[in-house]
Amino acid sequence: MKENRFNGLDHLRTVAIILVWMYHYRAFRHPDWLDTIGSYGWTGVDLFFVLSGFLISGQLFREIREYGTVFLKTFFTKRFFRIIPPFVFTLLLYVCFPWFREREALPPLWRFLTFTQNYGLDVINKGTFSHAWSLCIEEQFYLLLPFSLLLLLKTGWLSKLKYILMVLPLISIALRSFAWTHFVVPALESDHFWKLWYMHIYYPTHTRLDSLAIGVLIGFLYEYSVTFKQLIHSKGVLFFFAGIATLAFAFWVCKDQYSQTASVFGFTWVGLAYGLLVSSAVSNSCFLSGMSLRVTRQLADLSFAIYLSHKGIIHLIQVATSPMNLSENQLMILCLIGCLAAGLVYRYTLERPSSWLKNRLLNQNIES
Repeated sequence: MKENRFNGLDHLRTVAIILVWMYHYRAFRHPDWLDTIGSYGWTGVDLFFVLSGFLISGQLFREIREYGTVFLKTFFTKRFFRIIPPFVFTLLLYVCFPWFREREALPPLWRFLTFTQNYGLDVINKGTFSHAWSLCIEEQFYLLLPFSLLLLLKTGWLSKLKYILMVLPLISIALRSFAWTHFVVPALESDHFWKLWYMHIYYPTHTRLDSLAIGVLIGFLYEYSVTFKQLIHSKGVLFFFAGIATLAFAFWVCKDQYSQTASVFGFTWVGLAYGLLVSSAVSNSCFLSGMSLRVTRQLADLSFAIYLSHKGIIHLIQVATSPMNLSENQLMILCLIGCLAAGLVYRYTLERPSSWLKNRLLNQNIES
């Protein structure tokens, strides 16, 4: 959204990529203080999910309001040129250059190409480029959402969407509870616990619907509920502090990420907290929305490229600098600079040419 960009969402996207970066950096040589601060970094993915749910659904809801339909060709063209070129480039790095891999083994290539890697992912034995699991969920979301909205339009059920979205987190809670009881509990004392926890609770799409559903719900209410929109714009600061308080509670629930309580209910609380913060970030009355910072705008724009490449870049830098006598803090700063540089390379060699080609194709479709 160039003409109606939400400044507040840039700040949140920046927070999301920093959280994810810190969480993953703990798998490499790192300063001790990062173990505590970075331990909640996994929630950055949930923040990305809420943001995607809100922004992507918002675009589609506006099309429905203005034109009464969803333009599938335009939607998938935009998504293709935004996601596929940098993703395929990163995948080629992992496949063709083993020295880029932060771990030893890759999952099967077809899992990446079909965006189904998040199902059956053995993170212990095939953990290279494992962070692409969240992109798989996003791509599945991009595929299902527009067709679901068209189906609801044709059946006259679009107004019922908010109730469906409220039920989806409850479904995920039930499915996580089932997975905990039937897959994780029998392995609590075994060496397979971590693998099964990630495989059956953390990675699957059906157990991670909370944040996406909350983001879409906010997008729906923002476009179709005048009362909700007025409430957001008049009480933005209240939404912000409610989000911070809920996030603090969610962090308390998830202090042991692998406990039953965190595994079953933690994702829902995290998604709700970030949903409140996203609501505050699009409010006219909240400081998040009124504050435009060049640094967060730039980091927000670089976030996808950094997300794709950061593990490989960190690995390369740490290997290359291993003969040097760098402290953990110095090494961390160097890796951060390297990841930002990689993001800029992606921007100018992949994302901008892809965006130019996308705009040409879309303009040709409009003219024809």
